Order: sequence, then C-alpha cells, then structure tokens
Amino acid sequence: MTEEILGPILHIPRSPFVLARFGLSALLPALSLARSHFAGKRAQALFAGVSTHSILPLETTASAAVGLTMIAAGHTKGWPILRGGAQTLTDALVRHLENLGGRVENGHDVTDLPLSDLVLADITPRQLLRIAGSHLSGDYRNQLERFRYGAGAFKIDYALSAPIPWTARECQRAATVHIGGSLEEIAQAERTLSPNKPFVLLGQPSLFDSSRAPAGQHTAWAYCHVPNGSTEDYVESIERQIVRYAPGFRDCILSRSVSSPKALESWNPNLVGGDILGGAMNVRQLLFRPTCSLYRTSRSGLYLCGASTPPGGGVHGMCGFHAAKMALADLGL
Repeated sequence: MTEEILGPILHIPRSPFVLARFGLSALLPALSLARSHFAGKRAQALFAGVSTHSILPLETTASAAVGLTMIAAGHTKGWPILRGGAQTLTDALVRHLENLGGRVENGHDVTDLPLSDLVLADITPRQLLRIAGSHLSGDYRNQLERFRYGAGAFKIDYALSAPIPWTARECQRAATVHIGGSLEEIAQAERTLSPNKPFVLLGQPSLFDSSRAPAGQHTAWAYCHVPNGSTEDYVESIERQIVRYAPGFRDCILSRSVSSPKALESWNPNLVGGDILGGAMNVRQLLFRPTCSLYRTSRSGLYLCGASTPPGGGVHGMCGFHAAKMALADLGL
C-alpha cells in the first residue's frame, strides 16, 4: 500500500479496491477518523499525533491522509533513522552521482534559468517565479501565485548530559515521541497553534545511534507548529510540554540551538515562513501540487520536483524520482 501511495498519481493500482477504501478514509478529517475507527484514548491520541504531520487542523478534510500513510509505513517498514544523522543520506547520494560522472555545485544564488536542455528544479513555486518567471506563460504564473504555504515550525536542537527522564517507559525506547496528551488536546493545539500548550514532536536519536553524541551524553531535537512566519518565541512553551512528561528534563540540558521560522527559511529558502512541507497539504494541494501539470511547467525542459510536488514533504525522494521519470518519458528515453 505504501508503494501505491508514494507512486505516480496516474497509474493502474495493483489493488484498486484496497486503494479506493484507503482513499475514502484519507479524505476524512483526522479528528473524526480517530473517534470512529480507534478504540481507547491511547489509540486515538496515537493517530492524532501522526496526523499532525499534515500540519493541518485535525478537523480539516483530508487531514487523515498523512496519518494513515505514516501508520501504514510504520507497520510495513518501521520509522527508521539514519546512522550518523540525516546528512549521511545526502552524502551517499552525492557519492553515487559523482560515481556516475555527475558534479555537485553549491554556494551559488541562482537568479535566472540555467542554459540547459533539461532542468529539474528542487524549489517551491515562490522561488520558481523569482528565477524563471519571465520564461513561464501568464496562465502558469497565475496558477503558481495561487499556491498556498502552510504553518511553520519552531525547532530546538539539544545537547544533553543524560537521556530524557520520561515517566513513561515506552518513551525511553522510542526514536520519536509525540507530546500532546489526549486527542482533544492535540486537536486544539493544531487548531490554534497557540504557545499555551503546543503539540511537540521530539526526536532522541542518540538512544539508538552512539555516533550522535559523545560517550555518556545525548542529543535531541523538538519542534512545534506555529503560524507561518511567526516571530514568537516558543522555547518556554516547548520545554514546558516536555517537562510535563519528563520532570527532570531541564536538568539534562547542556546547550540548545533555536531555529525560528525565519531562521529555517534563511537556512533553506524552500522552507517559506518555516513551512517544512513545501506548501499546505489541503485538499486542492494534496495531490495536484503545485498545479494540475504536477512536475511539468509551461517551459519545455523545465520541471519542478521537491516537496511542492506529489507526494509532498517527507524523506522518500519520490518527488524527484517521478519528475525525472516524466522528463525522460518526454524526451522519449
């Protein structure tokens, strides 16, 4: 099922009835699906937590889609983490490209469309308009201008003197912990994006990967969803939520690095206003993003890929894969 979900939008499914059943459930609001399909407060809160990765209010139509996808992926392949950190995946891909004769150049601000027969642009509509707007048709530019970005993220990276002292033993064995309490609390947090009781996503990779921290010490990261471009400081709000379930957490903190939505966008301009999904995952933009043309643009040889194209944000690489397959097909290869 996960292969079907991450596959091309237009294809003949191997299990059409199963996929149709999934699609009908995916269109539901996560809040109503949690209440109707999951028994018990713990199961409902679990589904609410994974559904927040849509970065939509849980009452929103199709907010269940991301939750169902993540639950399916967790059951089939688990939720793995990369030994040595996320950069190791990029490094491996770069080495593979170089072995094929490719070259990576970075540190350059691209201000115009490169002179090339084929360009795959791993950017969002806003950057495409800035870089290649004069090369695009008026109708296509208008479609890109209607693209909407979603809520932002406020992130903290921690250096810790010890593992996080969770009161729940299960949390001591999890690489990722969702901190929000009950289904109702999580729904309210994602509806209001208030600093009062934010829903917090926390990773503690050094519990399973000793290369992430010096011997005897640990690392962790935590973030919450905030209004796009928010300038409010959520450090106290995030840590108050963590301390709620790990009372001695602050005693473990050696240092912290804080990334506001503005800082995230400065680090990577694709994170517009701190939006880590490359655009709102609402009904219109869930499948046909950023336009009905998907990866193609109005300029021949210019394709979009990245989180602003299907299947959206995530560590899967399928956006670039599908864009490349489409480009090769258009070239007759």
